[in-house]
Amino acid sequence: MDTKELLKKVRKIEIKTRRLSDNIFGGEYHSTFKGRGMTFSEVRQYQYGDDVRSIDWNVTARYNEPYVKVFEEERELTLMLMIDVSGSELFGTQGQFKREELTEIAATLSFSAMQNNDKVGLILFSDQVELFIPPKKGRSHILRIIRELLEYQPQSQKTSISNALEFLSGVMKKKAIVFMMSDFMDGGYEKTLRIVAKKHDLTGIRIYDRHEENIPNIGLVPMIDNETGQTAWVNTQSSSVRKAYAKHYQSMVVEFEALFHKNGAGTIHSRLNESYVKKLLNYFKSRG
Repeated sequence: MDTKELLKKVRKIEIKTRRLSDNIFGGEYHSTFKGRGMTFSEVRQYQYGDDVRSIDWNVTARYNEPYVKVFEEERELTLMLMIDVSGSELFGTQGQFKREELTEIAATLSFSAMQNNDKVGLILFSDQVELFIPPKKGRSHILRIIRELLEYQPQSQKTSISNALEFLSGVMKKKAIVFMMSDFMDGGYEKTLRIVAKKHDLTGIRIYDRHEENIPNIGLVPMIDNETGQTAWVNTQSSSVRKAYAKHYQSMVVEFEALFHKNGAGTIHSRLNESYVKKLLNYFKSRG
């Protein structure tokens, strides 16, 4: 992708997702993800209806009239985006690859965070951490994240959710809002998930294509594994083959859902031909 085409794509995504964050997600994001607590702001004269427990007795005694302490929410938070860039994210039969949808969702969340003056960071992962962008504020920083999501070429096509979560634990010492986006076609990540979910506000967003759920009956066909590059001939006329595939796929989905919920983390399932906007809004409202 040349520079001109890349900038055009970045601008197109910015226009679409920023409109969403400005008009829809900004308020929902703010009400869903609270600040670290309340911090002292100022003292002012007591007004009718103020809570008497907030009276500052030292200032009241000094001026011989009641004054109250005013507190504000300590708003600044950090949003960490963890995006799977392995080979399986380049699959899609609905006119869009999974990775393209991940980019749009990540951009929408980033602009919502920016609107609330929060920092945003990025981790791109395969079976290793491919790229880490430390959390920062500002539009130019968000645009850099979008550019990387559009053009980054991973060194590996495989997936390790466990390695990505372990890296996050090492670099993020303070609590963060973490959105991990993947198809979650991986296993063996329960231990690292438990550690991350205990410290951070974690949500898993599973992006999938409807044709991944079941193999259609279309005869003997070659199938390429995007993560290994290997080709295998599969007899899709065999009902036992189709059932075995569907069972394996469903077991991975059930594991994702069960592990995240067991450890107090949220989940969102978004199919490529569905509206991720509705899915995000429903999720925010369910947590509000």
